[in-house]
Amino acid sequence: MGNRLYRTLASVKTGIILLIILGVVAAAGTIILQRPMTDADQMTRAYAPGTLRWLDKTGLTDVYHSWWFALLMAALGTSILFASIDRFPKAWRLIAHPYRRPEPHFRAVLPTQRTLAIDNPTEAITAADKMFRKAGLRPQRVVEDGQTSLYADKHRWSVLAVYVVHTSLLLILTGGIVDAFFSYKGYVTLTPGQSTSKLEQSNGITRALPFTLRCDGTGQENYPDGTPKKWWSKLTVIEDGRETLRKEIVVNDPLVTHGIRFYQSGYGQTGEVESLLLNATGHGETKQITLRPFQGAQLDPDTTVTLAEFIPDFVLRDNQIYTRSKDPVNPAIRLEITDKTKAAKSEVWLFPAARQQSGNAGYKFEFADMQMAAYTGLQVSHEPGQWLVWAGCVLMALGLVMAFYLVHQRYWAMVIETKHGPALWIGTAADKNREHYQEGFNSLVDDIRAELGHENGEETVPAAKHLVQA
Repeated sequence: MGNRLYRTLASVKTGIILLIILGVVAAAGTIILQRPMTDADQMTRAYAPGTLRWLDKTGLTDVYHSWWFALLMAALGTSILFASIDRFPKAWRLIAHPYRRPEPHFRAVLPTQRTLAIDNPTEAITAADKMFRKAGLRPQRVVEDGQTSLYADKHRWSVLAVYVVHTSLLLILTGGIVDAFFSYKGYVTLTPGQSTSKLEQSNGITRALPFTLRCDGTGQENYPDGTPKKWWSKLTVIEDGRETLRKEIVVNDPLVTHGIRFYQSGYGQTGEVESLLLNATGHGETKQITLRPFQGAQLDPDTTVTLAEFIPDFVLRDNQIYTRSKDPVNPAIRLEITDKTKAAKSEVWLFPAARQQSGNAGYKFEFADMQMAAYTGLQVSHEPGQWLVWAGCVLMALGLVMAFYLVHQRYWAMVIETKHGPALWIGTAADKNREHYQEGFNSLVDDIRAELGHENGEETVPAAKHLVQA
């Protein structure tokens, strides 16, 4: 039973079937909307309730993290591993113990071979050795039963190309399985000065980070026409109270630490003001003051003003002030003025868009400028299997180059006896594309014939079928 299962998994047919199934379900994962990348509302709009329940139950809404997809990858990996184990010894024998001396039965059936009539066997082997080397080969002299023959080969290690590709597939599949169980993604928004040591994952689960991430600044650069050029964020990683890493990230240049990547994904305004510049006029004097939320500024020795409230886009409804959006298109600003001599507070509302002020505090305030607070949006991902996947891709490229551009070629030369007398037998074999190497082989034989001299080197005919058994 065990041997039968091993043979079934090691067969090429099983591997191809598993590869096709894996390709089909992977394609399904690109067609069916996937959680958690797709919003729950979008999933609800895309599918009927019954269909969505069935897709969720079968794992088709999260294909690449489903147990059965990982099982398929494991089965395909096992099939590749068993197939490699089953066939590798034969390939290794070809490398470690090449077939150096062609026996009569081998010479009789070798498709590409030539025989040249010779007078002196020693000179013939010497001429063949010389021309082998001229062709870039490194012939080995094989002496057996007092007879010398030549053997040379090229690209011997190319026979391992299929195993390099198999290893690359195993790495990719292992990386996929690791990511299926241990990867996670999430999104973080931070304002300058804000820190976090938690991540809310895309599936709603909160995960503790092994460090604290602080945003030291964020911003947007624009082209002359006003369109965004880039977003940037200055991030600091803090561990055990120490700053261990700082980086300014932009799109496609993430901060990477502890295997977690923070990508610049978004940028926007929080709707809150960071600083407010006002001209305050009172007691015949005008001065410029800068206010920050809940921070006071001195108007005179006895009077201070505090930014108590900022509404970016106000609307008045039922005699109450509300905000319509976070865009500061119609701001309303509430100031608190404190007079310590009277131990009293007064309140002033400013409406910069209408150039109006309500309330009486003995000062007239005029809006000059403001700086809105911004937030940065960071896409977070932890994919521990990605290094295995990338290593597999690089190894696969190497294996494909070996498979398509390197061919194991073998050459033999030896003196044989024919019914016409002694002859130099020359043969070659290639793993594939034999016709492509016929021209090179003919050129090698012509060089050997020329090296043997004008009166020698005449070719005996036919070659294989009339060889005298050595």
